[in-house]
Amino acid sequence: MEKQQVAKMIDHTLLKADATHEQLRALCDEAKKYKVASVCVNSLNTYFVHKELKGSGIKTCVVVGFPLGATASAAKAFEAACAIEDGAEEIDMVIDIASAKVGDWRRVEDDIATVLDACDGRALLKVIIECCLLTDDEKVQACLAAKRAGAQFVKTSTGFSTGGATVADVKLMRETVGPEMGVKAAGGIHDFETACAMIEAGANRIGTSSTAKILG
Repeated sequence: MEKQQVAKMIDHTLLKADATHEQLRALCDEAKKYKVASVCVNSLNTYFVHKELKGSGIKTCVVVGFPLGATASAAKAFEAACAIEDGAEEIDMVIDIASAKVGDWRRVEDDIATVLDACDGRALLKVIIECCLLTDDEKVQACLAAKRAGAQFVKTSTGFSTGGATVADVKLMRETVGPEMGVKAAGGIHDFETACAMIEAGANRIGTSSTAKILG
């Protein structure tokens, strides 16, 4: 696989709490250099990043309910709506993991649907299921809930919990959602070979803060 092909699948990411405008500007410059799919940041930084990326064709991606997902659905929806007003074109939300662990899949689906309603067709929605905290059956059920709700992507991980993306999880997610939904692998992807392995397993988006290392 060519590095240019991989670049078009990368969400170039900076989600540290202490990210400065100087660091975010450098992130956007790097994104433009490598021609990635999007730049992924916390919602506070949406407007700044969107302005930096203007005219580049690179999307502004924003995380919601991040990193725990333990936020009221209405709060997640409001955060998403505010981010979209500030220029977000993609939203990565964390599911209600506690409800997933007790098998309340209706509540998980409703949580996703509430955020999707806030996206209102103006931004696509990626659903972070945090695979490292779920059993394989729970991963399947979480993906199905996202699919029923109408989300465009499922995503492996926040990168802030006990583990990141694995090839096995990406394969399972792709098998579950089929070819029509996107699958994003994120967390612990630091080199070209790992990125390619995730893509071969079924990912069509890669979340990483190591873009330069992967593509350099």
